[in-house]
Amino acid sequence: MNLLKSAASVSVMTLLSRITGFVRDTLLAVTFGAGFAMDAFVVAFRIPNLLRRLFAEGAFSQAFVPVLGEYRARKGEEATKALVDRVTGALGVALLVATAVGVVAAPLVVYASAWGFTRDADKFALTVQMLRICFPYIFFISLTSLAGGILNTWGSFKAPAFTPVLLNLSFIGFALLAAPYFDRPIVALAWAVFAGGILQLAFQVPFLARIRMLPRPRWDPKDEGVIRILKLMAPAALGVSVAQVSLVINTQIASLLGNGPVSWLYYADRLMEFPSGLLGVALGTVLLPSLVKHHQGGDGEAYSALLDWGLRLTVLLAAPAAIGLAMTAVPLVATLFWHGEFTRHDVLMTRSALVAYAAGLLGIILVKILAPGFYARQDIRTPVKVAIATLVVTQVANAALVPWLRHAGLAAAISVGACFNAAWLYWLMRRSGAYRPQPGWGAFLLKVSVALYMMGGVIWYGMGSEMSWFAMTAGPRAAKLAALVAGSALAYFGTLWLVGFRLRDFSRHER
Repeated sequence: MNLLKSAASVSVMTLLSRITGFVRDTLLAVTFGAGFAMDAFVVAFRIPNLLRRLFAEGAFSQAFVPVLGEYRARKGEEATKALVDRVTGALGVALLVATAVGVVAAPLVVYASAWGFTRDADKFALTVQMLRICFPYIFFISLTSLAGGILNTWGSFKAPAFTPVLLNLSFIGFALLAAPYFDRPIVALAWAVFAGGILQLAFQVPFLARIRMLPRPRWDPKDEGVIRILKLMAPAALGVSVAQVSLVINTQIASLLGNGPVSWLYYADRLMEFPSGLLGVALGTVLLPSLVKHHQGGDGEAYSALLDWGLRLTVLLAAPAAIGLAMTAVPLVATLFWHGEFTRHDVLMTRSALVAYAAGLLGIILVKILAPGFYARQDIRTPVKVAIATLVVTQVANAALVPWLRHAGLAAAISVGACFNAAWLYWLMRRSGAYRPQPGWGAFLLKVSVALYMMGGVIWYGMGSEMSWFAMTAGPRAAKLAALVAGSALAYFGTLWLVGFRLRDFSRHER
């Protein structure tokens, strides 16, 4: 299996997801803007998303995938299928309970997550209504992520990477076709979340059946594998909870800054998720199963070399993405979102948040590469300790930056925390001896720096005044942005080619 090719296939699917996501967000910006109703929906959707990260992409997946990989490598298909059945049963029960509690306690959840909304009874009630509709999403999407973990362990990466497209299509369909029939059109988005969760889960079923791993849920909480996963989940849940506490605190602070900040941060975060998903999620997805295999096989050299490959590829691609986002923030936001109810002021406020987020992009993606290195060794505690320290650092940064930068201070604090997180994980990985950098890092970084300098020069020359982008109509603005992106990419990769980089240098094959 060519890991670069696998990562590229995941990136292509993620790119499709991000493109449909931008269509979705542009449609939402045009239709709903960045005010009262959109703030309510963002909070209502964010809460089940936080729980999704706990049940699915966070603590559960960190514990499940390494154990599943071990069962497949050492115990055979029958034992692995039995584990899948029992884990599905246990997770399903936990999700049903969480969903029921969330629907009943929605007012308390909204109060705890965005108490600033209590100043406006209508805004608070609307958020509660949409949260109750959105909450079952965690049931469907968490089982979808379970299915994705199984498929990834079998080397099938495309289907799980494609499923987010279905949620975006659900948003687009409901916003265009259903919203006009609702008394409050924004509520259609909550139903889009509900329907999107069902679509994503249903899409995975035939792929699971193809590898004969379609779960038949069984309730057996005393099963050895289930108990091991639960034990690994305990520290992982703490670590993920710490990260989500930071997000909740940021949402609380943003809700106290008036109408708009929650939405500005949301749109900036969506732009940040584009490179984060294309690079971090894709690389992390393909790395974890192979890291688990090398660790289980006792091949420390291959484990270290694979991690080194992931780190180099991250620096090579994330650094130009961060610089590009920061330097072209106004053209990007204006081209994608400056329509309908989304004002020029919204563009400038979203720009400031995006620049602050971009400062931490490399750290954010490096964490997605380094953390699986610990998970593959079933060491959950180390990333948890780092996450707790990161929470403290992030909130100290909030206290220092928000009074000065307002909502952009929240984004800047996240960047500070991400860089701290990545640096500490890297140091701990080096200290443990599990990772030993391959030769040539100095020359590699020097060549990348030269290419970044050339790319930055092209952007600076081609950008002109930020304010000039507001004087353009939509068509010329989009055309100039496309030319700027193409020119800067050509400058970067052309310089890399001139200094000796070749695509084959980053190809890596795994059996």
